[in-house]
Amino acid sequence: MSEPSYSLLGLWPIINRWKKLVGLALVLALVASIVVALLLPNVYKSTAVFFPTNPQTTDPDRIATEGSKLELGGRTEDLDRVITIGESQPVAELIIKRFRLHQHYATGPVGDDAADDAALRKFSSNLDIVHNERDAIELTFFDEDKQLAARIANALVQVIDSVNQQLTLENRRNVLGIYQQRYQFLNKEFETSRQKLIQARRHYGIYGLEQQSRYLAREIIKVESELRQAEGEGEGGKAAGLRRALRGLTRSEEGNVINLEDYTRGVDSLNLFTARMTDLQARLVKARGDFETADVALKGKLSSLYLVQKAYPATKKSKPIRWLIVAGSVFLTLALSIVVITLLELWRRTTRRPAGPAAL
Repeated sequence: MSEPSYSLLGLWPIINRWKKLVGLALVLALVASIVVALLLPNVYKSTAVFFPTNPQTTDPDRIATEGSKLELGGRTEDLDRVITIGESQPVAELIIKRFRLHQHYATGPVGDDAADDAALRKFSSNLDIVHNERDAIELTFFDEDKQLAARIANALVQVIDSVNQQLTLENRRNVLGIYQQRYQFLNKEFETSRQKLIQARRHYGIYGLEQQSRYLAREIIKVESELRQAEGEGEGGKAAGLRRALRGLTRSEEGNVINLEDYTRGVDSLNLFTARMTDLQARLVKARGDFETADVALKGKLSSLYLVQKAYPATKKSKPIRWLIVAGSVFLTLALSIVVITLLELWRRTTRRPAGPAAL
């Protein structure tokens, strides 16, 4: 004897036989779901949209060499870093403490492990940080208080920005220290070279290369010309004085402050010291400018985020969707009712089936 078959069309007679029970279950589900939906509080959401900037734009080394230029950072590592910071426990605990969310969520006193864990779980469930299709980050926070939701969302953006800056702050300080050391080194070398140049000028009696060169050439030619004239005219006394004057102009041992021998020996040293001074002066000016630029950049605290949209209080609720709760409850009750009455019908048919023929 073949087993009876069942189909979806065969369910209607079963539902019709149990229509009162099914109808009662649907009415109870409808009333209960309406009551629950009406008792659920309205939840609002506030969303902030921002881009992470390239961390190299706040690097003093790059600022000093290329200038300050804000660049958006659409790299995966930049996006992941910002999202990880936003979802981290230290950031959550900071916001919970700042806005006293233990009291707001009614989880218990601060410091109690269970209360802290409940507040943290509640906060995490209300926070949503995603990377959208435009390579921006959307930070959304849900709360029954729409004003509080907007304030927390904006505070989270600020905290993420602060923590993101702290990640590179130590490196930026090290770079600033390098600039300062370079400036101090060049300043010391410049002062040392300047003193050596002054000492060389005093030692060789050279205070103006071009002027003294013209003076020596003119005087030597003049004295030598007068000496030749005196010798030709037979003026021995005058010639001796002119020879002594010529030796004073050409030899250092004669005691003249300005003489050709010291000038010739000192001109190379002075040219070297002057070139060194010029080079150090240019490098010192650049190092001082780089250090001041990097110092201003570090103290200026350039934002590591480019805020596209600030979080504002919502104008309408985000959830619950009450009609969907009611419709879903009624549909689920109908489905469960059909399953239950179908199982009951199968059980009845099984228990009422006649027994087989007795054995001979």
